[in-house]
Amino acid sequence: MPWSIFNRPSIQLGCLKAFLEKEMRCQVDTFHPYLNIAEAVGIDAYRRISSNSWAGEALFSPLLFPPQQDKARELFSSVLSKKEQSHLHFDNLVDLIEKTCSDWINVIELNQYDLIGFSICFNQLLPSLYMAKQVKMIAEEVPIVFGGSSCTGRIGRSLLHHFPEIDYIVDGEGEKSLLSICRSLKESPQKPGRQENPAKSHESIIRTDEIVDINELPYPDYRPYFNEIAQIFSKVPIIPTLPLEFSRGCWWNKCSFCNLNLQWKKYRMKNAGRMVQETAHLVQQYKCINFTFTDNTLPLKETDDYFKIISRQQIDLNYFAEIRAIHQPERLKLYRRGGLSTVQVGIESLSNSLLQKMAKGTTVIDNIATMKLCAENGILVEGNLITEFPTTTNEEIEETLTNLEFVLPYHPLTPAAFFLGHESPIHKNYGKFGINAILVHYKTKKLFPQRYHKSLKHLVNSYRGDRTLQHRRWKPVYQKIAQWQSFHKMRKNKEKPALQYRDGGTFLIIRQEYPTGLPLQHRLKGLSRRIYIFCHTPKTMNDILINFKGLKEESLVTFITELCRKRLMFQENDRVLSLAVHHTT
Repeated sequence: MPWSIFNRPSIQLGCLKAFLEKEMRCQVDTFHPYLNIAEAVGIDAYRRISSNSWAGEALFSPLLFPPQQDKARELFSSVLSKKEQSHLHFDNLVDLIEKTCSDWINVIELNQYDLIGFSICFNQLLPSLYMAKQVKMIAEEVPIVFGGSSCTGRIGRSLLHHFPEIDYIVDGEGEKSLLSICRSLKESPQKPGRQENPAKSHESIIRTDEIVDINELPYPDYRPYFNEIAQIFSKVPIIPTLPLEFSRGCWWNKCSFCNLNLQWKKYRMKNAGRMVQETAHLVQQYKCINFTFTDNTLPLKETDDYFKIISRQQIDLNYFAEIRAIHQPERLKLYRRGGLSTVQVGIESLSNSLLQKMAKGTTVIDNIATMKLCAENGILVEGNLITEFPTTTNEEIEETLTNLEFVLPYHPLTPAAFFLGHESPIHKNYGKFGINAILVHYKTKKLFPQRYHKSLKHLVNSYRGDRTLQHRRWKPVYQKIAQWQSFHKMRKNKEKPALQYRDGGTFLIIRQEYPTGLPLQHRLKGLSRRIYIFCHTPKTMNDILINFKGLKEESLVTFITELCRKRLMFQENDRVLSLAVHHTT
């Protein structure tokens, strides 16, 4: 269902279809109604809505709960910019979506199926609940199963409690659980009627053991998506981006704010050889060369081996991936040669004490080094800066504001206000973070009638604590990030780094752009040049003194202090990093 990215097939459906058809003799049909919605509302409008989860859910709220229309309209308007609101008319969109869903469902012979399933992630809940209700009105005896990250734990149990259309919930990894349901239905083909709906039974929550070796999984089957997109967008030249799954879970899995891995028990990965074969299959089968890794973070060694092989092939592949901070130049060079062009780095903060509260396992200098080295290798960094984090102090705000000055040359981060993820470490120990109570999110109240609020509060948690204080405290950070974004938007020569150096052999020239005034030029000669180049990656003061015999510590401190003052170097305790990107043209 919407609001999946329309030019990307569902890896969930592709994997489940391939697995079920391999494990048992059955036919699995997959459908992507979000393509019909995208065609109906227009690709541009669909993109805008799908980028805002609240807006997408709000459009389905009045279809499921007609009395919520006014509140849903209010929410829709509040989460969009004035420019977007002028192009997106809520009531018209609701009517258009209702008609599109009706047209779609009326051409599918629903009663031919033994089981109908919905895969639900971030902003697909209300659309799926609405469509499940429509399905039951036509195919009353066909059981419906919900699965996905939005059905985990207490959330899944709440959905079963409130919505009789749902017969089963898959809590966790999908393949074996769905196979278990299918085999059970095959052995006992009696289908539950609405009066005998098993949703009230504990047995309706299905969670089986995970697949131990995910290398054994079949390649995802995206053929139905390509058939649909060819029919729906026959006159629009669309080249999809294909999802790739290297691993499941997160090998770090310690971040205090994160709840992205509730559906996984253990971290598992495919080996590089299998991934190379899978990529080759997808390229040839679907004639696509753009890929997005679905991983929370890539497995380092296997990813190294994968890109070593991929970089030797004569194919212009392009990848997006989420990664942790990487400050090894050779690794990033390798990834870029293999086609990694855009990354979302888990930076989250430019304050060391906040990074400790977040349990990131990184420091500010690690984050800055990653931003710099990505810029040097032509890799676009898309990252977030978590704002309004509970218990943030004035000192942490000041540290953040100071460090924002050092990252000015690099691609701006996006501010992302903290939210309390269900079952995240902070959620489980909320008292340690100054949170007094967990509440129903006010936006959830606009989407659901009051009778649902208490049991569905875990969908998106709100809380009582220092929220008002933090909102006020973080305002200077928002302002500084806006200035940072404006600086890069207004730069005339975006092809060149805003802070770069060119090496003259015995000297180097650093060119430094500022938001106001002409660029500054700095020349470093002899030993100064060699120290600057040596600190291309983070180095300790002791590393520098050992490498440059005869250099006095007092002179080194003076040199580094001066370059930090000019925002040409960054120092974190005993570690030092040169900030200028080596630019050769």
